[in-house]
Amino acid sequence: MSTEENKAVIRRLIEEFINKGNTAVAEALVAEDHVALDPPPGLEQGRAGLIDNIARMRTAFPDMEWTIEEQVAEGDKVAVYFVWRGTHQGEFLGIPPTGKRVTVPGMGFDYCVAAQCKKSRILMDTMSLMQQLGVVPPPGQ
Repeated sequence: MSTEENKAVIRRLIEEFINKGNTAVAEALVAEDHVALDPPPGLEQGRAGLIDNIARMRTAFPDMEWTIEEQVAEGDKVAVYFVWRGTHQGEFLGIPPTGKRVTVPGMGFDYCVAAQCKKSRILMDTMSLMQQLGVVPPPGQ
């Protein structure tokens, strides 16, 4: 696969699977034995675990939308800087719905093999998210 094809795989996963909840796209573009390199709490490994995790996030933030701000690729590796936004309307990591709108920056490093995402490392500004939800006080308070 070319770097442009790998970038297209990740773009499509974000736009159609994460943003729209189209699990058929994940079933086609995520390897069954997908590995989350820095998994969030409760994430099971594999495609099914990733699908479940995104479903939990979409339940907590039904209007969640990830926007790709930057994307680069080299070989089988694709790096993405993204910002996701959403309104907290369902339980998230044990936090009851707050109704607050959040904006969370993050980075993803995905490894593609044969037109599928094989491994992912997703890092988000979780502290900022917790501050926006009101669970952690902002700096200086």
